[in-house]
Amino acid sequence: MASFLRFYNAVLIRRPVLSQSLTAAVLFGAGDIIAQQAIEERGKNHDFMRTARLTFYGGAIFGPALTKWYQLLNRIKFSNPTKAVIYRVWLDQAILTPAAVAFFFGTMSILEGKGLPGAVERIRTAYEPTLIRNWAVFIPTQIVNFALVPHHLRFVVVSVVSLFWNTYLSAVNARSEHQLELTLNDKSKEVSV
Repeated sequence: MASFLRFYNAVLIRRPVLSQSLTAAVLFGAGDIIAQQAIEERGKNHDFMRTARLTFYGGAIFGPALTKWYQLLNRIKFSNPTKAVIYRVWLDQAILTPAAVAFFFGTMSILEGKGLPGAVERIRTAYEPTLIRNWAVFIPTQIVNFALVPHHLRFVVVSVVSLFWNTYLSAVNARSEHQLELTLNDKSKEVSV
């Protein structure tokens, strides 16, 4: 195990985008599997396309974007370490997070074939409660992360916490998808009457 951790640490330094994208893909997929099996208790009715969408999103979109975001935050210099933590957490949670939450729900809707109207509706219903819960989890996480963790390992810390967060997101996204389908069915019944 120690040799794997040394290898992983070395790869994080040498190939940050690739290693962090692969990490995000695995953890987004794992979060969905946990959501489907432990929370939703789907058993043999596991939605493999849903897991594939979340794995794709983690590896192709979230991983590269977050890696570049952390690289940007690390380049910004502050007059003292306390200001660095405060401003990095603020930038992360006030700039990146609101956009990332909306982008997640919009992207998932489009990947599910719901189109732009479905994306808008899902964002409308799930955005605010998800953002507030995100802040409750990630503001304390990021304070510790930016204060104590070496910059090349910050993504790993967020990724570990994100395994649980991704489980939550997957469950919320599935619940929102189900609610959207019910809403669209009700609207189509109203139109046909």
